[in-house]
Amino acid sequence: MVWSTYKEKVKRLSLRLVDAQRPIRILEAIKWDPSIEIELKKSRYKQMPKVGAAYYERFPLEFDAEKKIDELKDIISDIELSLGKGDSLGDLLVKTSSEYLMVVEMLKVRGTLEFGKYSKALYGSPKDRLMDGKNTILELGQMLYSILGGIGAQEVGSKFAETIEAEDAVAQLNGRFKKYFPDHSVEARISDGIIADASAGGDVVKLKQGAKFSQREIDILEVHEGWVHVGTTQNGQAQHVAKFLSKGPPRVAATQEGLAVIMEIFTFRSYPRRARIINDRILGIDKAEDGANLLELIEFYRTEGYSEDDCLASAKRVFRGGVVEGGGPFTKDISYCRGFVENYNFMRTAVRLGHPYLLPFLFVGKIHVDDIPLLYQKYQEGVVDAPLHLPKQFRDLHGLVVWMSFSSFLNAIDLNRIQEHYDRLFKLHL
Repeated sequence: MVWSTYKEKVKRLSLRLVDAQRPIRILEAIKWDPSIEIELKKSRYKQMPKVGAAYYERFPLEFDAEKKIDELKDIISDIELSLGKGDSLGDLLVKTSSEYLMVVEMLKVRGTLEFGKYSKALYGSPKDRLMDGKNTILELGQMLYSILGGIGAQEVGSKFAETIEAEDAVAQLNGRFKKYFPDHSVEARISDGIIADASAGGDVVKLKQGAKFSQREIDILEVHEGWVHVGTTQNGQAQHVAKFLSKGPPRVAATQEGLAVIMEIFTFRSYPRRARIINDRILGIDKAEDGANLLELIEFYRTEGYSEDDCLASAKRVFRGGVVEGGGPFTKDISYCRGFVENYNFMRTAVRLGHPYLLPFLFVGKIHVDDIPLLYQKYQEGVVDAPLHLPKQFRDLHGLVVWMSFSSFLNAIDLNRIQEHYDRLFKLHL
């Protein structure tokens, strides 16, 4: 047997894992056929669609589930044999492989309550506590609901009319991507095969044929889909050894989506209505977890003032893969707010403890924020490469270091007393 270096072993195992997960496409496996929407609209949202296990059997998975399970188990055995039990990077590879195993098990039970149990194990629940052990994700959602609802329809800036044709939006994005990805490895293009108005792949941002966009939506697509989702994929693919960083299991979803939200905020491109949509997904998932059905959730979104299409789109995100009667939702969409909090607290802590150099590694690939100290250690050992594509805020850390330094102190201030002071002034003069 030919002797191999540690790097050679990691690269070989990484490539095996990347290849093994390739056909495991969660969103593709749980999407709804357009006939479901037609059926709902035809009944005026009075009749529940038939989306159970029998429905998903009509749409077989793109792989043999049992063979895929055996393949992933073989990879886990090979990792432990090649790198040894207890190797830190090997443990991460095992954790990643094990999550893909659970994903396959989840997809085997599409359309059942078991699907919801697997989703909760993989992505979490609104009732989960954040790292402080005190506050839940649901409590975060309820607080934001109160604040954003209080803003209501007040004018806080320009209105964003959706008047830009998809072709023009693509041209704008491609001009920007050429600057951010100077190797021209990423592009935007028109697609008639996607359901959402936009989606990101490994090297492309697709815009739906016939869709129209506002200028603010294009600005958000640039940073959310381009800089973060496609950018971290590209950084993972550029790894010379740790190729597994180009793909991520559900455990990385919160870090990915939270980082995308952070970049929207750091670049001042987000806006209250978008924040409400993201936050109301937490509330919707919690309702479905507690037993609300599809029609009840559509009605909830309707009472919040969303359009018919937006109500349906948000409800579909919650019930896809699970049961429309409630009790077993797809919980991935808690990732946006959860990830924002986790990433922001990581950045504050890294700066506070004197490790700001860790911040760019949020972009090193498809990672969980807790992986960063290990990946930085492996960077120092030459196993992991530094991220190739970075937003300017993370290339030059001066501004972020100051921001996070002040943020650490602001967190110690008693906001309730300050709120009482200004509340008296507001009531007196407004």
